[in-house]
Amino acid sequence: MADLPGFGNNRKFSINRNTGVPRPARRFSMGEPGLNEASSKIHRQFRAAHEGHLPHAGLDATRASTGVVWCTERAAEHGFLEEPHQWANLGQGAPEVEDDIEGCFPRPTHIDVTAASREYGPTAGIKPLREAVAHLYNEMHRKDKPSKYNWENVAIVPGGRAGLIRVAAVLNNAYVGFFIPDYTAYNEMLSLFKNFAAIPVPLSEEDGYHIHPDKIAEEIARGTGVILTSNPRNPTGRVVQNPELAEIQDLCRERATFVSDEFYSGYNYTSNCDGSTISAAENVIDVDEDDVLIIDGLTKRFRLPGWRVAWILGPKEFIKAIGSCGSYLDGGTNVPFQEAAIPMLKPDLVQKEMAALQHHFRTKRDYVLERLRSMGFVIRFVPDSTFYLWLNLESLPGPISDGLNFFQACLAEKVIVVPGIFFDLNPARRRDLFDSPCHHFVRFSYGPKMEVLKMGCDGIERVINKFKNLVSH
Repeated sequence: MADLPGFGNNRKFSINRNTGVPRPARRFSMGEPGLNEASSKIHRQFRAAHEGHLPHAGLDATRASTGVVWCTERAAEHGFLEEPHQWANLGQGAPEVEDDIEGCFPRPTHIDVTAASREYGPTAGIKPLREAVAHLYNEMHRKDKPSKYNWENVAIVPGGRAGLIRVAAVLNNAYVGFFIPDYTAYNEMLSLFKNFAAIPVPLSEEDGYHIHPDKIAEEIARGTGVILTSNPRNPTGRVVQNPELAEIQDLCRERATFVSDEFYSGYNYTSNCDGSTISAAENVIDVDEDDVLIIDGLTKRFRLPGWRVAWILGPKEFIKAIGSCGSYLDGGTNVPFQEAAIPMLKPDLVQKEMAALQHHFRTKRDYVLERLRSMGFVIRFVPDSTFYLWLNLESLPGPISDGLNFFQACLAEKVIVVPGIFFDLNPARRRDLFDSPCHHFVRFSYGPKMEVLKMGCDGIERVINKFKNLVSH
């Protein structure tokens, strides 16, 4: 069998994920796990959780946890839930939510609950918020375009995951192309529904995990009808900008639906932190003809993850279907929080907010880059967006040079990161754990406050020094 880049080779045996015991070779397994992996407690826990537990009637336990949830469960076994403030949680994909970022507007501390908001709300969202979202995108991305979004091009959804599930529910019988690595929750979205087939498209570390238009053209040429990606990209911190983004959309126009998850659009460091955001909305020619669906919300760039208010923009026909399917999927978004969101979306206010956000988070990024490089991490590509670092562990001592064992060692120092294996989207479970090109990575979030980042970096430094000493002896 030919060697495949990014994967281990010469596999002699595989692992029974329920027992952790080696089993006969499988024809698609290509690498042999080292002793650190085959005998590791954390690897056995991972295998057990993702192959399934002893069955209960009607239960598929493999649906029960995504990457961050699984990591939090392991941290809870070490006391995280009892004393969370003594931990550095660099795993949760959430920004700091306090009101002490210079230049950012204060978040509401209370909201008015109108009599009307006590009623069931429309599953596509209330009209005033849909109008506010459309106006924001027209002002920030479509001022010079004759085709403008209106309220019928917007659906309000209870969070990004709910939005993704709604999109998946209305897709037709198509091939859906997705990229590796990418957002962990896509795994469940891509496996729950049977109305489409999920097709993985691996990206290359050597190329900085860049999505080239040529790669999109190849996927469309082989019949892919939907392209799904986060942009800016989770977990690599990379972003596809114009003119390449425009070229990708040109390739998709009249050939494929382009689903752009833009939750990190505010965390853009490519334009000297001037408050500008990157969005596929910029390149849409006709808002009702271009099959472009944009997902964003208050969660990341407005630092309100607990509100669960998000939106989808797209052609009216798509939005009508997406709004309607909320009646059987999630019931719609909390109405009082929708009403409270409207004043936050004034374009001038958002521009100032994004500029303050970008300056603050770029400072945090630069701090953790300096700390981690001083510990021996090799960081080839500085993230130009999001609040994530995609850390390659191969330069570390052998026992902590894979994501799961590094994660386990960090728990002992009260630090949480997310093993890279969770971002190797594998909805059909056709590939083995040890074959993953993401196996030797972790995602590090610099979303938390600076004092948490300092505590986390201190803990990681202790981990590395401990294992350096063990190896030297």
